[in-house]
Amino acid sequence: MILSSGLFVAQTYLIPAQVRLNLDLIDNAILVIFSIEYLLRFWGAENKIKYCFSLYAIIDLVAILPFLLGDNSFAFIRLLRWFRLLRLIRLLGNQKLFGRISNEDSIIFVRILFTLFSIIFIFSGLIYQVEHPINPQSFKTFLDAFYFSVFTMTTVGYGDVMPVSEAGRLMTVLMVLTGITLIPLQLGELIKRLVKTTGQSEIACNGCGLTFHESDAQFCKICGTKLEKS
Repeated sequence: MILSSGLFVAQTYLIPAQVRLNLDLIDNAILVIFSIEYLLRFWGAENKIKYCFSLYAIIDLVAILPFLLGDNSFAFIRLLRWFRLLRLIRLLGNQKLFGRISNEDSIIFVRILFTLFSIIFIFSGLIYQVEHPINPQSFKTFLDAFYFSVFTMTTVGYGDVMPVSEAGRLMTVLMVLTGITLIPLQLGELIKRLVKTTGQSEIACNGCGLTFHESDAQFCKICGTKLEKS
């Protein structure tokens, strides 16, 4: 997924024809792997209809459609596969951030940062694709589109780079609306977790492993095991 997105970014720059050809070959090989992966997941799914309409399955299908249809003009939609990287958050171990923030809070915090980056990255690709053909001075490379997206999402908006097409403006609106919809929801989840852990102590239960309990608790609120305080 990361390699495929990196290839898309590299191809927005002026590179030798032979290098571009090699990148295309690598990109096609990755798409073949994506297609095989999609078919294997479909074949192994217990409920195939439910799988086909699941969020990640739809993203996978949309991402490989240009390859299956033989139309490379919509290759940029492979950037949508970046949403699948959110699954990697589950691989986080017992990491902690900011001292007392628990592992669950760490995952929420990382998800917020990764969601923000994914939104900016994906919409940068979309905006570049629709703006570069008609506005190459402002959107010469992917970095120009990324620059525009960052300063738009952070509401700084220098105004030196602006989309001129209706599609580019629509993508900008969708990017901002997506950001202000998803980020506050996850921030609210993190705040609720922080409020919940206020007044609690990090006392590990030997029975179920629950980490946080009220400072005056004598027994685990989940399994009832007597807490051993140091």
